[in-house]
Amino acid sequence: MNNRRLGILAVVAAGMVLLAVVQARLSVSKRSQPSGPAYLIQGLDPADIDSITIGKGKDPIKICRQEGRFVVANKSNYPADTKQINDLITKALDIKTSDVYTSDPKNHEELQITEDKARNVIRLFKADGTMLTGVVVGLSRETGPGPGTYVRLASSDDVYLTEEPPYFRDRAVDYVNQEIASVKREDVNAVTVTTPEGTYTLRPGTGADGVLLVNMPADKKLKDSDAKSVLTALTGLRFEDVNTPAQVSGLNFDHEYLCWLNDSTEYRLKLAQKGEKTYLQCDADYLDKTPVTMKPNQKDSPEELKKKEAKLLGQENALKFTMRHKSWIYEVADWKAKFLTKKQSELLEDQEKPVEKKAAAPAPAAAVAPAVTPAPGPNQPQDASQPVNAIQPAPASPPQAAPEPNQPVKVEKPADVNAPKVKQ
Repeated sequence: MNNRRLGILAVVAAGMVLLAVVQARLSVSKRSQPSGPAYLIQGLDPADIDSITIGKGKDPIKICRQEGRFVVANKSNYPADTKQINDLITKALDIKTSDVYTSDPKNHEELQITEDKARNVIRLFKADGTMLTGVVVGLSRETGPGPGTYVRLASSDDVYLTEEPPYFRDRAVDYVNQEIASVKREDVNAVTVTTPEGTYTLRPGTGADGVLLVNMPADKKLKDSDAKSVLTALTGLRFEDVNTPAQVSGLNFDHEYLCWLNDSTEYRLKLAQKGEKTYLQCDADYLDKTPVTMKPNQKDSPEELKKKEAKLLGQENALKFTMRHKSWIYEVADWKAKFLTKKQSELLEDQEKPVEKKAAAPAPAAAVAPAVTPAPGPNQPQDASQPVNAIQPAPASPPQAAPEPNQPVKVEKPADVNAPKVKQ
């Protein structure tokens, strides 16, 4: 084989190697660029998450794992709501994207996908402080073949489009359970409210919405709507914000709201007003202190077992309520606070006095003309129903003509009784 042939073979072999490399790179490129929707975050174990930050800037919301549970660091490590944390992680892991839109960092600012201009940023960290992953949510596309929002991993320059952009709550209080109590009206036995004005007690009345005031003044009546709102103030009671006692000082808890349930549970709320805000502290107790006993040699009836179970459950719930709330001071909304601090005078109004009706004067009796019985003629028999000597009215005299003015009145002289009579 001469040198020329060896040269040709070498060139062909080199070309084949180059072709194989190009094909391999194209294959890898095709595998790294999925043609259909794919999850933005892959291969993450939620158990590895030790802390989470939500938001951009220097003061994001920070949620940390503490003693096996998550707490909100921005709210003095108040316990986080498990459901909200699960939803937060699920939303981040469920982001689906299409092909890469751009990988050039120069385009990030225009797409508002930089961390200072992004709509939102979420980062997940390990226990040692290193970042597991993160998501940056940018601008929503207004033009193009379809709707979409630009997203990218915090550790990558690749920008994708997602048709269902995630929404991350942007307040620290959104990640805690804001419900204080939720008491059903049918479970309420009585409510006592104490204000600087005095103390009063409300009880459920007859009917679904009936309310009674104990020692109701005789000349007053209850404003039913307001009284019902006071009686059911613990139905869906939520807080707007939470503080430690050290964070709010100078509070005078001069209002008290007590609610007794039919199962012997007592809720105690102390309230203070400072400026335009109302603050609240609360705890609970189970008033039935008789112990629950189980005798090995005695079999309880199903009804008795149900009563004992309900009592143990009530004791447990009261204890859990106190343990959860006793160290905190809550800020409650004005519309709810006004019913927890309502004065008795604000629940009452004057009775409507009955209108006195004047007795109508009797109508005058209609004048009745006396009955006139005509005198019988000479040939007519006397009416037996009339007395014989009945007086008959005299016939009316004809009216006399009035004298003309300025004329003397003619006066007839009486006849001379001594004048001689003329014979006819």
